[in-house]
Amino acid sequence: MTLTSPAPTDLHAVARRHAADPASWPVRPHFDPVDRWYHRLAVAADHEVWLLTWLPGQHTDLHDHGGSSGAFVVVSGTLTEEVVAGGRLRPARLPAGAGRRFGAHHVHRVANRDDEPAVSLHVYGPALRTMTRYRLAGGRLRVAEVEMAGVSW
Repeated sequence: MTLTSPAPTDLHAVARRHAADPASWPVRPHFDPVDRWYHRLAVAADHEVWLLTWLPGQHTDLHDHGGSSGAFVVVSGTLTEEVVAGGRLRPARLPAGAGRRFGAHHVHRVANRDDEPAVSLHVYGPALRTMTRYRLAGGRLRVAEVEMAGVSW
């Protein structure tokens, strides 16, 4: 008898499913004029779902997800994701409906560079336990800070 592991959860499909059904969200999006607003919508054995809002100019630092893979979908508005390639930040503009999958070692920065607010839905598997923030210096990533779940967010 051969034992097989269950197929890993398609995090992008989970993000799309949640993004398509805002009536099921336990909270309505809230926009904070000082910083991005976020709220965990759901948690399962192998992933968690987060809702984020972005006013124009709000952004993350360069960061990873502590070994978690993930996906996100832009629900409304437009976001710009920047990834490091060849020692430089490479931007990709993501309008409503666009999304991204990423692996456990993905480092990126996300920003609302548009004139309108944005809403996005993010799924991480396994649930986030740490996040490392980076700075780009001389074309290389340097660790700036490591944040811990339950302490930093």
